[in-house]
Amino acid sequence: MISKQPTGERLLLEELPDRWRGLREAGSVRYDETQGVWQVLDHESVATVLADPVTYSSDLSALTPTQADFETFRQGNFVGMDPPAHRRLRTLVSQAFTPRVVQGLGPRIEAVCARLLDAVADRDRFDLVDTLAYPLPIIVIAELLGIPAGEHRLFQEWAGVLFGGDQLGEAPDMADLERALEAIAPTVREMNGYMLEHIRARRADPGDDLTSRLIAAEVDGVRLRDQEMVGFVALLLVAGHITTTALLGNAVVAFDRHPGTDAALRADPARIPAAVEEVLRWLPPFPELGRRVTRPVVLGGHEIPADTLLMAHLGAANRDPARFAAPDDFDVTRSPNPHLTFGHGIHFCFGAPLARLEARIALRMLHERFRMLVIPSYEDIAYQNPAVIVGVRQLPVEVGRP
Repeated sequence: MISKQPTGERLLLEELPDRWRGLREAGSVRYDETQGVWQVLDHESVATVLADPVTYSSDLSALTPTQADFETFRQGNFVGMDPPAHRRLRTLVSQAFTPRVVQGLGPRIEAVCARLLDAVADRDRFDLVDTLAYPLPIIVIAELLGIPAGEHRLFQEWAGVLFGGDQLGEAPDMADLERALEAIAPTVREMNGYMLEHIRARRADPGDDLTSRLIAAEVDGVRLRDQEMVGFVALLLVAGHITTTALLGNAVVAFDRHPGTDAALRADPARIPAAVEEVLRWLPPFPELGRRVTRPVVLGGHEIPADTLLMAHLGAANRDPARFAAPDDFDVTRSPNPHLTFGHGIHFCFGAPLARLEARIALRMLHERFRMLVIPSYEDIAYQNPAVIVGVRQLPVEVGRP
């Protein structure tokens, strides 16, 4: 099912892809004078950059501002690591966070969705983010880690500070980033302390949870240290859930804006997985990934020196006509759909299977519960800062029941 013409006024979530397409149309590689970074914009070049961690390093510490509390977090955050440290940590984590573990969460995700939707059973209007898109992934991940899910409001506060982007404009430079790091450092300090206390409690009294399995994981006689686990557990708890939150909100907006889409998916729920992939292509929650160029390279006809910050633009690459037929059509039947939203290569998003599973189940259950789900007023939507994450903070919806 293809929809070419959104309804009504243009929204931020529709203006962003237009900007990304405009960037790519100016060339596959360009230098952004405002931010002082190189941007890679076509699908082939972005995939090349992400697949070569030797030339394009994920460790940006030499180029970006530093802050003591973030250094503690970085010890276990393998998103910002290169081999061999990345390989060792990811191998250890993979022993505990297996595909079987993720698939086994299906019944629990359904139960959590049912409970959250039961809470609005007598309401014709509610905020989809506050009701479902935020609490669902945080409850699931907290339970998986053995962390009290009842404290999810605390985790929401952390995520709001870390990903709210309140200290940043839409095109932040290094000075902006330095100020933002200082502003959110107390939150990172609080989060690190909380995670460390949880890990030590599980080490003293192991349970049947992911944190306990991480403690027991071993490769060549080496296990994760507590400080290394802090970064990973915090990454999974805070950064992991925010992707699903954004994905669900973006899906509801995209379906509502493209006439006939929601009805088609209700008529054939088997299309939901493909629809989720199209939403991911259409509105990647994190549209850019930073890399440090480790040696002089020629990319897209440009000479890029070593120790240069380069941004691989997933949003632009996902609209590349050289890789996607009719890239500006929102097509929930698109197949294949080789979007780069979850990355590519050794840093392919570790939580992608869980985010996909949660989104598929949540969208299916929304359709089962409500014969109609619409956005009554786009003026009431509150957006995240797109310089940090593409998504909505508030999404009031109106529903009708069978």
